[in-house]
Amino acid sequence: MSTYSVCFCYRRKFRLGTAEPPSEVRELFERYSESGAMGAEQLQRFLVEVQGEEGSTREDAQAVIDSVLREHKHLVALFPKRGGGLLGIDAFFRYLSGEANPPLSPSLGVHQDMTAPLSHYFIYTGHNSYLTGNQLSSDCSDVPIIKALKRGVRVIELDMWPNSTKDNVDILHGRTLTTPVEMIRCLRSIKEHAFSASPYPVVITLEDHLTPDLQAKVAEMVTQTFGNMLFYPKSDSREEFPSPEELKMRVILSTKPPKEYLESKSMKDKGNGSQKETEGDEEAWGKEVPDIKAELDDEDKNGHDGSEHHNDEEDLEDGDQTSNQIVAPEYTRLITIHAGKPKGGLREALRVDPNKVRRLSLSEQELVKASMSYSKEIVRFTQKNMLRIYPKGTRFNSSNYNPLIGWMHGAQMVAFNMQGSGRSLWCMHGKFRANGGCGYVKKPDFLLKPDENGEVFDPKAEQLVKKTLKVKVYMGDGWHLDFRHTHFDMYSPPDFYTRVGIAGVPADTIMKKTKTIEDNWTPVWNEEFIFSLTVPELALLRIEVHEYDMSEKDDFGGQTCLPVSELRTGIRAVPLHDRKGEKYKSVKLLMRFELV
Repeated sequence: MSTYSVCFCYRRKFRLGTAEPPSEVRELFERYSESGAMGAEQLQRFLVEVQGEEGSTREDAQAVIDSVLREHKHLVALFPKRGGGLLGIDAFFRYLSGEANPPLSPSLGVHQDMTAPLSHYFIYTGHNSYLTGNQLSSDCSDVPIIKALKRGVRVIELDMWPNSTKDNVDILHGRTLTTPVEMIRCLRSIKEHAFSASPYPVVITLEDHLTPDLQAKVAEMVTQTFGNMLFYPKSDSREEFPSPEELKMRVILSTKPPKEYLESKSMKDKGNGSQKETEGDEEAWGKEVPDIKAELDDEDKNGHDGSEHHNDEEDLEDGDQTSNQIVAPEYTRLITIHAGKPKGGLREALRVDPNKVRRLSLSEQELVKASMSYSKEIVRFTQKNMLRIYPKGTRFNSSNYNPLIGWMHGAQMVAFNMQGSGRSLWCMHGKFRANGGCGYVKKPDFLLKPDENGEVFDPKAEQLVKKTLKVKVYMGDGWHLDFRHTHFDMYSPPDFYTRVGIAGVPADTIMKKTKTIEDNWTPVWNEEFIFSLTVPELALLRIEVHEYDMSEKDDFGGQTCLPVSELRTGIRAVPLHDRKGEKYKSVKLLMRFELV
């Protein structure tokens, strides 16, 4: 029983209902059980026929039963005369809604081919990885780098600048009020935590604002810090990148080969825009029907293009810099992934050299503009070369953008501000839950090679529906354990509803919602939604719970995002996460998935 005070005059009491099996779960239990009990043989049939776990054996089913009864010992006594080892309806429900029944298989692990070139993978990529908060005045630290690596991020960006005495190297966001952190501290933290979440390679992308003598010092720091962990090529160019498998437990560098140091007045101005960024994240992803422009402008509702404010030294074309160059050879030889933008415009930048691979960087709005005229050329470029997309310079609050436009064009490094929050970042988290969370997800074949007619995939072309995803939302539970009883409403239990939808190519992107269940900590919806998918390989299932508030903005009740390609069919317990992407201890939804 929970009590709520109203106007200091009287108290309202609400019974705290316990989670009970939905009617469909009861029906399935009756169908697969005998005399109100389910043994290993019956559970095995359920796992195969309903859950789609075709390889399940009787021993697997018995292990499930034993695990459930060990965790809930009071349920064993329900069948004392039958020797235990059987599930009643309550134990069966506990299994379905428990941690042992997640929507993604915990045993699947890294299951994709990891021997292809790096360009064949989407890579978990950070932007300005050293920032603790906003882009203008937050502290620079190794702490967000450590957090990113522990989450599985594989690409760390460091902006290198001379320190105040010009004799050492600091990491900071140049020409802002951000406080610097020493580069050596960042490098040591990367070494310590690089492989805490994944054994696959860490790429350090360097934005270089150094003199040749400091570049030489960086080379010394890098080689001494990483030692044998550091991989660098034996020749200046290669026809294809090495594979993640080949680079296991290695660290590699990616940057533009050094040129003569340019004083700040001759370099492009960075991040000094005057228009304030808003947090338009909620509405931009919140349409009930697809809004392509809103999807591209996620977290940015002010309409400011921001194209004149770039975040990347690579925006300077190779021919823009002084021809009489001074270089640090020790530094140059350590670069594995060479970056740069050739002189001659975008068409030249997207030209594929059969004898050499490289990395190109584009801002988010440059990609949008390029995709209007060069969509297929971008896909062709990314089949062999690397493409990095980064946030525009006016995202002062460290917001992010819709990552799908990059992924559908084959961009491997869709760089995000990992210290933020919002729907874009939730999608990034969801994307890299695939392939065991190792930070590398193999691109689908249509992005890697031409079709049977020799045509490159065209992201703008209309596609036929390939798959249909059916999603049923049964119920939710756990909020009363993770939140105080007045968190959502001072005067009554919460009024929850669930939003379910797809983040994918524009034709697939949509959001739908359940009805609102009033005054209930354990809402039961029993609603089904159907999604037609033209490119299921890139689709992400978005799930959010909100609490309806008549007078104010609806409260947040949890979220998750899951790769459709790895969803387990059947009835699953779906844990929810907070705004930052941290999993709640108890909050979850009971859902059913069917992909046909």
